[in-house]
Amino acid sequence: MSLVPSSFCGRRSNVFNPFSLEIWDPFKSFPLTSSSLSGSQFARENSSFVNSRVDWKETPEAHVFKADLPGLKKEEVKVEVEDDRVLQISGERNVEKEDKTDTWHRVERSSGKFLRRFRLPENAKMDEIKAAMENGVLTVTVPKAEVKKPVVKAIEIYG
Repeated sequence: MSLVPSSFCGRRSNVFNPFSLEIWDPFKSFPLTSSSLSGSQFARENSSFVNSRVDWKETPEAHVFKADLPGLKKEEVKVEVEDDRVLQISGERNVEKEDKTDTWHRVERSSGKFLRRFRLPENAKMDEIKAAMENGVLTVTVPKAEVKKPVVKAIEIYG
């Protein structure tokens, strides 16, 4: 491994060179990577997909999902459950109206469609799911069915 930056030597650098100017992309070999999607229609339409953060915790009584959806109203968010126990949270954050006299210095807030899907466990009570939205946080509560404890019967051994 060379201690001189690769741009000075004219050699191709590698990820193990501490002076390398390359950025290692662990997802480079995947078919749908961020680098292969940059500038594509898919990337523009799903720009907020990565920004819809969801926490999933399990309590003794329920599975609780909390999604940060700042600036969205409950009418702009859909919570759906498919037959095969898949919880789907989706919605769309619209682009702010632009005035011709405005000068934008930075645009960091994302807009577009988002979609998150979660496979629910076997003990989920699908018909008792509740959702609430407060201060930009969507909370979806999926109650759990009681797990029946197996009945153990002792068998006497003769002989």
